[in-house]
Amino acid sequence: MKKKKTWLFILSLILLLSLCPAVYGGESGNDLVDKTLAPYFLVEGADPSSDSFPLKDTKVSTTINGVIAETYVTQTYGNEGSVPIHASYVFPASARVSVHGMKMQIGDKTVTARIKEKEEARQEFTAAKSQGKSASLLEQQRPNVFTMKVANIMPGDTVNIELHYTEMLVLTEGTYEFVFPAVVGPRYVSPSSDQKEGGHEWAAAPYQEKNAAPKGTYDIAVSLSTGVPITGLACASHKINVEQPVDSSARIALGDPADYGGDRDFILRWQLAGQAVKSGLMLNTGEKENFFLLMVQPPERVSAEDIPSREYIFVLDVSGSMFGYPLDTAKELIQDMVSNLRETDTFNLILFSNNAICMSPESLPTTDKNVGQAIDLINRQKGGGGTELAPALEKAAGIPMDPRAGTVSRSIVVITDGYMSDEQAIFDIVSGNLDTASFFSFGIGTSVNRYLIDGIARAGGGGSFVVTDPAEAADTARLFETYIHSPVLTDIHVDYDGFDVYDIEPTAIPTLFAQKPIVLFGKWRGRPAGAIHITGKSGTGDYSQTIQVSETAALGTNTAIPYLWARTRVENLMDYGFNGGDEEAVRKEVTALGLDYSMMTSYTSFVAVMDEVCNTTGEGRDVDQPLPLPLHVSDLAVGGGYTIGSEPDILLLAAAAALILILNLRNTTAGSNHAGGKNDG
Repeated sequence: MKKKKTWLFILSLILLLSLCPAVYGGESGNDLVDKTLAPYFLVEGADPSSDSFPLKDTKVSTTINGVIAETYVTQTYGNEGSVPIHASYVFPASARVSVHGMKMQIGDKTVTARIKEKEEARQEFTAAKSQGKSASLLEQQRPNVFTMKVANIMPGDTVNIELHYTEMLVLTEGTYEFVFPAVVGPRYVSPSSDQKEGGHEWAAAPYQEKNAAPKGTYDIAVSLSTGVPITGLACASHKINVEQPVDSSARIALGDPADYGGDRDFILRWQLAGQAVKSGLMLNTGEKENFFLLMVQPPERVSAEDIPSREYIFVLDVSGSMFGYPLDTAKELIQDMVSNLRETDTFNLILFSNNAICMSPESLPTTDKNVGQAIDLINRQKGGGGTELAPALEKAAGIPMDPRAGTVSRSIVVITDGYMSDEQAIFDIVSGNLDTASFFSFGIGTSVNRYLIDGIARAGGGGSFVVTDPAEAADTARLFETYIHSPVLTDIHVDYDGFDVYDIEPTAIPTLFAQKPIVLFGKWRGRPAGAIHITGKSGTGDYSQTIQVSETAALGTNTAIPYLWARTRVENLMDYGFNGGDEEAVRKEVTALGLDYSMMTSYTSFVAVMDEVCNTTGEGRDVDQPLPLPLHVSDLAVGGGYTIGSEPDILLLAAAAALILILNLRNTTAGSNHAGGKNDG
């Protein structure tokens, strides 16, 4: 009888599992856990009387003059339901932007948002919401993740929210790149996260099912003006239409209206022809402060004859969000990189999801056998589990260095989509190990977390790369090999002769791996005069360059420079300030910068409130705007396929659980009656 009950329980369990959405995880040959710990999300307020998809349209208009990009993003929210709603939407931007303006328009009325301390802005928004006034609140969750909240959208109302931001584009290896991130990829929140940056509520954004039809429209237009002929203009992510009235300017628009472009980053690249890009100084003369922007072009890359041996530790993300296309791309990339190592190099491999496993306790020689074992281990991965990068980095940094190797340079190479929420913990680990290693990062996918990818390289004194397609893997691996083997410029120093400067960002200039300019922001006093001297060491010996300071550099308005300086200052404070231990001092300085420069930060937000009360009852329904999954990202990234529209699965799951409960109760009752009969006998 007992065996029969056991089989009944097993059959019931099989029934239960068969009703669950499958979580795909292949044989890994190791102890990696093939399941994701990321939560699954459902739309709140699914009442048919409310509009569950209030974001109707996103329009992006960007003007690029030289190296400065100015962008306006207009989001249109509408309420097609029959009850008032309050909408919340999570969206991305470049981690380098300075957001310094927001407007809200309802009908013919427009309100310009004000910058306030984050808590004060929240209180004003909450009060307006309860009073029945239309209001909007823009908050920064990460430098590249924002949340927009809109209160009291009445039935039939249309609300337009316009954001204004500025960023600088930097020439890298002869190419300029403008990126507009379209969607925030699903973020894994580690159970051990300390949430010191204000919590991870934003990470619980709902997502539509993979391949679901888009609910809104998306459009982007770029106006490009360079002053010199443009060549090689191309978009790696979207089909585009290009109008080029003259060779030094272009107008770019999306080329296929039927192709929804809002599920992947928009990536535009171009080169300049006709003349070499020169070093230059731009000055801004303000009422209270003067600012400067210095760009110094480095020497041409020269392959060094005596390249020291290097140790490479590859840290590969095999979590659920990497399932399928991203992991396939990462496999191509890491195979190319491992295959390109020299015989004098050593390497190791760490795979991580919920756990981190190391190929070897110590780094291995680059032999055909060891390379083959590494590639075989990589090829067995299928993708599953959470994105626990911190323990993997600590394990990489803790691998002992061979004392017999002499002056071996260690490079830790992180390969991930970056879909995690506790970036600051990663930066702390990286900056805490700079005495033994430099850190490089590769972002894999169509909408990677560039804040994490760029931040690892910035904090780790290395370089960052983004691979959006498997076809790019081989070229990117070769570019990485060039970077790592022959740095462009080292031991860089900048001296100011007769030019009174202060508050310079960044304060220290790391080794320049890429063929890109040195970029410095700062403030100046007095007359614009004197000279700036830059020195360093290149592949051929000592390097020096002098830039004369003249009043002609201040003739232009250069109004973007103060915002770019403030953005850079905030970036450095947030990246490195917490390591100093005085978090309160960092918070106060970042808050002051946000308020002084009308700029959104982690501690300052934009809030706009209409004067009139439109919702006299004060009632309304909260709706979280569902996001499209990034192109090629599996449903595994948001909990094994539990996304918008998965409610029937939950009902079936509940029915199966109820069936098991009934069967167990019946068996328990029958067993009790039978036992009672025997006792009575």
